[in-house]
Amino acid sequence: MATGNVKIRIWDVKHGNAIFIRTPNNKHLVYDLGRGDYSENSEDRSPLETLYDHYNIRVIDYLMITHPHKDHIDDILNLGKFTVRSLHRPKNLNRTLLLNGANEGDQKKIRKFIELDDHYSIPASQATTISNPENFGGMIFKVFQTTELPESNLNNRSLLSSIEFEGLKIVIPGDNEYASLDLLMKRDDFRTAVKDADILLAPHHGRESAYHADFVSLVNPRITVISDGSIVNTSANPKYSSKSRGWVVKNKSEFKKRFLLTTNCDGEIYIDFGRRATDQKLYLTVETKYN
Repeated sequence: MATGNVKIRIWDVKHGNAIFIRTPNNKHLVYDLGRGDYSENSEDRSPLETLYDHYNIRVIDYLMITHPHKDHIDDILNLGKFTVRSLHRPKNLNRTLLLNGANEGDQKKIRKFIELDDHYSIPASQATTISNPENFGGMIFKVFQTTELPESNLNNRSLLSSIEFEGLKIVIPGDNEYASLDLLMKRDDFRTAVKDADILLAPHHGRESAYHADFVSLVNPRITVISDGSIVNTSANPKYSSKSRGWVVKNKSEFKKRFLLTTNCDGEIYIDFGRRATDQKLYLTVETKYN
């Protein structure tokens, strides 16, 4: 992955989420810590181990844990190999509720999340935070969270991010469902931040419980990406497809206009955007592992 543009890898981690981003100035960002591989029917594949062993990465400059459900922190015990420079996570979560909601095998991962929450001095997100774009090669982050809804549904406490570079934008909503998206849609700063994005990662793995038609219409994505383990009767895939504008996607040696990509069918998804060095024109390329 060369510098000068934004490179994104959305891992295939079954019903989970894990994203790696390399910034134009060669900083390393990780969004969520899902684990596994749908195409290989594996529960053990670790994106963090791949970053360490094959990308030779030792520093994570920006770690975002949208919320500490297992499918978003399943790989958390491999973080010890890295220096993590900043941690961003939901604020003021009830730790007793987190631990009581996890089975015995997963409590170690929840305790690791709590340990990280205690260790890092950078405050958890409150309302909106915007990074210093100079720190990340011109990329601008805006992060949102609702705290009004009951914590019994942790999905609605997820951090939601928009990432913008050179006028191109990706929206990563975590597992926010309809109720929290509805609250966020009442905020002018949120509406401005997500409006007319190029890529939307569908909230809550593209499930019907998170489908908010007005939100998707406002985002108006060129293409929607769904990270999920299988297509089930609670998937809202056709709705997302119908509200996406379409973009030409490369798979193997072919190029085809697509409206929706899913990790369960397309495998890992690779995104590259920025300005071409030759003529400084904006570009956005999307490539899939399969299909």
